[in-house]
Amino acid sequence: MRFEIERKFLVAHEGWRADVVGQRLLRDGLVGHFAGGKVRVRIAEGRGWLTVKGERKGLARAEFEYEIPGADAEAMLTEVCEPCLIEKTRHCVPHAGVNWEVDVYGGALSGMVLAEIELRDEGQAVERPDWLGTEVTHDPRFRQSTMLRLSREAGRNITLAEVLAARF
Repeated sequence: MRFEIERKFLVAHEGWRADVVGQRLLRDGLVGHFAGGKVRVRIAEGRGWLTVKGERKGLARAEFEYEIPGADAEAMLTEVCEPCLIEKTRHCVPHAGVNWEVDVYGGALSGMVLAEIELRDEGQAVERPDWLGTEVTHDPRFRQSTMLRLSREAGRNITLAEVLAARF
């Protein structure tokens, strides 16, 4: 069993763009939620994955990921997943010996930009790049499902200010 240990941040400015070493387009669909976890299908570069993520405990949560045929993933996005899909371009940005992932959202979340880092362990020290903003790892407003719900309720793309103003 693999554990995903990650932290998520707002992005303060576009300085990260100068250091991008790769990018890929991701499309995610939510199959369902359960007891603090979720099941997701993802397509990237024509390949599909089915991922089950358990409830977060601190920064970590169990993650089970299985490659599936791209055609099956496409069918699941249209036939099984909740109607709003996540579309984002994930940029790989190395900094101080670690790889940051900066996600620039499209579709219903167009305009949102968040950075993530996967850690070896919860105590791993990380040098923060100057373009990194506020940490939102434990902020429920920045869960993709929450941002999609806010967008659906608004009937349009939502802004960062609207996400920050959301109450839970």
